[in-house]
Amino acid sequence: MTAGVVIFPGSNCDRDMLVAIERVLGRPAVPIWHADTQLPDTLGLIAIPGGFSYGDYLRSGAMAARSPVMRAVSEVAHKGMPVLGVCNGFQILTEMGLLPGALLRNAGTNFICRDAELIVENARTPFTHGYTAGQRITIPVAHHDGNYFADDATLDLLENEGRVVFRYADNRNGSARDIAGIVSAAGNVLGMMPHPERAIDAAHGGTDGRTLFQSMFDALQPA
Repeated sequence: MTAGVVIFPGSNCDRDMLVAIERVLGRPAVPIWHADTQLPDTLGLIAIPGGFSYGDYLRSGAMAARSPVMRAVSEVAHKGMPVLGVCNGFQILTEMGLLPGALLRNAGTNFICRDAELIVENARTPFTHGYTAGQRITIPVAHHDGNYFADDATLDLLENEGRVVFRYADNRNGSARDIAGIVSAAGNVLGMMPHPERAIDAAHGGTDGRTLFQSMFDALQPA
């Protein structure tokens, strides 16, 4: 099984994601350029990293969502392949319609760059089964448009279906119901604003993000 990392003009966390995957999986991930029209046949999962794809023109993630490669990503996601979108990747997934809602300008309009304490709400997904429900973890955030918004009906649906995966213990960006990460109805697409790829090495301040990657890879192993 191979993991792929989609790279856009303006991505700035692609190397972090590639390194995180290689260190946890034990073999290199495959960089995938935004203009590609096909995905490698060996892919078992796809990660969409953070950054400022296309300079955030129009709005964050809007142009990247219409890149040629994302048609292929949408197809495999609908067939059940795990897809992880982090920060700008989360924004792209909402713009594509793979996840509901939108990421708005932070409350207070400030760029937020800090360690964030998260609460694991759902530890039954392929991305989170290595955690326990209610566990508090520390994952860095770095975003200007991380304020998750959806209408009340959508928020209620996410809550009722257990699709809220992470919440902020200390919500600084104004996200509705403290939401930091959600999954698709099928559970195979995760979008989150915090950066787990920046929390896999104790030398960098913590390893709470490593569990997410290990959970993904363990879930893909043959029974």
